[in-house]
Amino acid sequence: MSALARYYLSIGVRVFGYDKTKSDLTENLASEGCKISYVDEWEVMDEPYSLESTLVIYTPAISAENVWLTTFRNKGFKVIKRAEALGEITRASKGLCVAGTHGKSTTSAMLAFLLKDSPQGCNAFLGAIASNFNSNFLIDSSSSNTVIEADEYDRSFLHLSPFAAIITNIDPDHLDIYGTEEKFKEGFRQFAMKIDPAGFLILKEGLQVNPLCKKYTYSIDSDSSDYIGKNIR
Repeated sequence: MSALARYYLSIGVRVFGYDKTKSDLTENLASEGCKISYVDEWEVMDEPYSLESTLVIYTPAISAENVWLTTFRNKGFKVIKRAEALGEITRASKGLCVAGTHGKSTTSAMLAFLLKDSPQGCNAFLGAIASNFNSNFLIDSSSSNTVIEADEYDRSFLHLSPFAAIITNIDPDHLDIYGTEEKFKEGFRQFAMKIDPAGFLILKEGLQVNPLCKKYTYSIDSDSSDYIGKNIR
């Protein structure tokens, strides 16, 4: 969410946010220009927001009973999930999405670092603060690449429109959402089917996913995958 806030600030949009408690991250956002409330009460709203020019974005971490969220909905504001906002960004750029039960933040940060130091450059929405950038957000107005973590929780990654994607692993998780291991894996198969047919999928060798685009596998110390890491020190 903080990366999204920084994105909207970078394109000149006023940003208001809510969090339960102060943190270094919220303090940094406030210093960058965000207005932040730590009180879940509509009465602290000190300026009007118009239906026509306001977009409300939330994450599944916010309770359905949250006063801000329910009031915005009851007043008829456009309310979308964080993943839907990222989906709009992937449709307006070349989305490079990183999925997997584990390793998304690390892989996304590595990809963003490599692209940033290449002639192509990139924008990036990371799920953690990358030590190379001391940030979870990169902006490059001259680049069409956008690195995005594709979160499987609540099937959020199905809102994305990747040009290309990486799937690091599909270890069953969030079964409170998916119900069964097979339905969890099916979520990843559906995600892979959303990749642009002109794009490609980078896949850990052994994962049973068949997209409509080109597919390349990777592994460590294998002789059968397309890309292999050997003699690692």
